[in-house]
Amino acid sequence: MKYQSQAVAKPYFIAAIGLFVGQILFGLIMGLQYVVGDFLFPAIPFNVARMVHTNLLIVWLLFGFMGAAYYLIPEESERELYSPKLALAMFWIFLVAGALTIVGYLFVPYAKLAEMTGNDLLATMGREFLEQPLPTKIGIVIVALAMLFNLSMTVLKGRKTAINLVMLLGLWGLAIFFLFSFYNPANLVKDKFYWWWVVHLWVEGVWELIMGAMLAFVLVKVTGVDREVIEKWLYVIIAMALITGLVGMGHHYYWIGTPEYWQWWGSVFSALEPIPFFMMTLFAFNMVNRRRREHPNKAAVLWALGTGVMAFLGAGVWGFLHTLAPVNYYTHGSQITAAHGHMAFYGAYVMVVLTMISYTMPLLRGREANSPKAQVLEMWAFWLMTVSMVFITLFLTAAGILQIWLQRMGETPLGFMATQDQVALFYWMREYTGLVFFTGLMLYIGSFFVKGDKTQAS
Repeated sequence: MKYQSQAVAKPYFIAAIGLFVGQILFGLIMGLQYVVGDFLFPAIPFNVARMVHTNLLIVWLLFGFMGAAYYLIPEESERELYSPKLALAMFWIFLVAGALTIVGYLFVPYAKLAEMTGNDLLATMGREFLEQPLPTKIGIVIVALAMLFNLSMTVLKGRKTAINLVMLLGLWGLAIFFLFSFYNPANLVKDKFYWWWVVHLWVEGVWELIMGAMLAFVLVKVTGVDREVIEKWLYVIIAMALITGLVGMGHHYYWIGTPEYWQWWGSVFSALEPIPFFMMTLFAFNMVNRRRREHPNKAAVLWALGTGVMAFLGAGVWGFLHTLAPVNYYTHGSQITAAHGHMAFYGAYVMVVLTMISYTMPLLRGREANSPKAQVLEMWAFWLMTVSMVFITLFLTAAGILQIWLQRMGETPLGFMATQDQVALFYWMREYTGLVFFTGLMLYIGSFFVKGDKTQAS
């Protein structure tokens, strides 16, 4: 750690991992509810578990991005953070608001929660991923603006690099596109049209900039490769991500009442979306192969390489599987979508945040890397989580293929629930594999508590 204010990142990372554990627990609850329909009913109905699972995913990743920015930007800008106190104040506001929102989901009926939180003043609730009550949404905007002010002032007064400018651009984009969550038109087609301006333009747009900047930062540090080389790669990757991702949003417009031309635009540009992810894989392996130093934090290097591979598989390959309009006609909203979503989120965003935490947390604790014993445990965590996510994706893909055949393509199609009974075996296998993933996550957390010979920070 070079700058004292980088310590602000530590509580953000700790909160991120804590919320990640909550997300996986609710994922396991939902997975069991797929096959044991009345599990935990009526205490935690499926729709509530799903809402908590997806909202925790978004919130913990945002904590991870913010922590990464508060660590990365002072170091890249070569100056202390503009206001560490403001960053810490925003941490507590965001954490309390997030916790209260989850408590609200769990203990207050959703319609009552909407009534209590002013949804009649400005109706923003009830949409997937954007279920947050109005006060929470306003809180997210305040936290994001305070963070952007803090980081922008730091960069303006310090050194400008490709890494901190791309990171800042991604975070500004994140905040700007979230504003569309406040626009909820009565027309369902318009509602869905603009809903994707938050959901798609985050995960297939500006979040890719944040991911690229974080990966580039870690690779600069662990490989010793010339910054100019890494920055050139970063520029090309984010240009491709934006060109394909922005217009590729059309693949969500196929069947919601939008003009027919979106089927062409969406298909063509979505087919190009795997390219930036493939480039990220080449980027990570190329930089590690050209490294000028053997960094003692081998676990962070493993996470960085894994991010490139899994992001390409999840977002690139599995995204391409069902992105062309004639294919999507049959696969839309099936378990194929769930398979893609799980591996893409894990590969692109979960793994890059864990890469950043793996690299920075030892430094924040006064050492260059965790002990060899701790790193072995962390690498076990990496393989357990990553391999289990591959199998979760394969089981969901198999369930999706069978679902599409039985429910949508056969001469005598089955009803939805009859189809679910037929694919239950794959749901059980997904659940068991989810337990392996959870075990890996516990090992990851445990690795930070392993005692051993410390490698002191140089």
